[in-house]
Amino acid sequence: MSRLLVEGKKEISGEITAQGAKNSILPILAATILCDGESCLKNCPNLTDVDFSLDILHYLGCKAHRENTTITVNAENFDKSTVSDSLMKRMRSSVIFLGALLGKAHHAEISCPGGCELGARPIDIHISSLKKLGAVFERNDDIIICSAPDGLKGCNIDLRYQSVGATENIILASVLASGTTIISNAAREPEITDLVAFLNKCGAKIFGAGTETILIEGVKKLTGAEHKIIPDRIAIATYMACTAVTGGCLTVYDVIPEHIRSVIPFFRETGCVVKCTENELRIFAPEKLTSPELITTKPYPSFPTDAQPPLMSVAAVGGGITVFVENVFTNRYNHVPSLRKLGANIIVNDRLAIVTGVKKLHGTSVNAMDLRGGAALVVAALAAEGTTEINGFEHILRGYDRSLFTKTDENTYKPNF
Repeated sequence: MSRLLVEGKKEISGEITAQGAKNSILPILAATILCDGESCLKNCPNLTDVDFSLDILHYLGCKAHRENTTITVNAENFDKSTVSDSLMKRMRSSVIFLGALLGKAHHAEISCPGGCELGARPIDIHISSLKKLGAVFERNDDIIICSAPDGLKGCNIDLRYQSVGATENIILASVLASGTTIISNAAREPEITDLVAFLNKCGAKIFGAGTETILIEGVKKLTGAEHKIIPDRIAIATYMACTAVTGGCLTVYDVIPEHIRSVIPFFRETGCVVKCTENELRIFAPEKLTSPELITTKPYPSFPTDAQPPLMSVAAVGGGITVFVENVFTNRYNHVPSLRKLGANIIVNDRLAIVTGVKKLHGTSVNAMDLRGGAALVVAALAAEGTTEINGFEHILRGYDRSLFTKTDENTYKPNF
């Protein structure tokens, strides 16, 4: 287990360019196996989840190479339709390879994916949707075996809830299918729009991304393309949280303001001044933060569940009471015990968390249980007096670029900010 040592009470100020979006690069890497020729992806974040995806691509026979923030993938030698159990267990997002393998080879064998424990995230909606396209499933212990003996055929799929992963898997499976597929109640996240933008550059015919109805006209082949990954809206919200709790002033470049529109009111309610231009954001923190009254997580374009943990740490040092209502994941408060250990005043009742701001947090040893919970601990540690040791730092590296941290010995890191 690795650890991060954070010294508190250091003002976060200056400039930073937003990293590429974790939740864009992962499905786009899966999508490259559908393409003939080479794909060139720019603005790729340096994350362990990206490393895991590249390992899966190599296992499937693809050539994949990273140079700084650019990744090139060539699937010409793709020769497998199975992903080993050890690779699948390394991250939750590996399930996205199900749709891509089915679309490419009409066959897939995967085990149930791993990743952060955030409560029930069943893939039954993925499976039921792919069945409508003509896929046949069987289960062998923990292995899911999927095939489409008669090929995949376009159809109408009405999702019972706006699942990001299911929407992406349907797109990946149906882009090379015969006929037209229409997804109703589709997820609207910017990362889905980014996936569709890449696929359309490759020759796909997909319409309606960013709306609740997506139409996919199947094509016979895709060719590789060059594409720049969108900025990571959750990382940007985390940068803003770090600035807010330390009384700093930060300029973030390569921002798409529309993507973070739902979190900006939170910071303004705390007393921060937030200014946006076409691709730039500036945040100025006040001497003393106030507390927003109510934060409710919902699918995009509402307040994102992934931003809830780091922004809870901001509320923890605010001058009032904030109520969080978590509507997306059933177990999204794993970070609360560690925040309490740092001195936060938080009461949890099922999906509600009541945060009463305190004057001081104190550095101590805490454990990161998941990616965004780990980010919450970093924000709180920056606000705390003294040094905080965050164990389980490997969770944080799944979603935040390695360039933000320096390795000081075999298992210890420190922030570069």
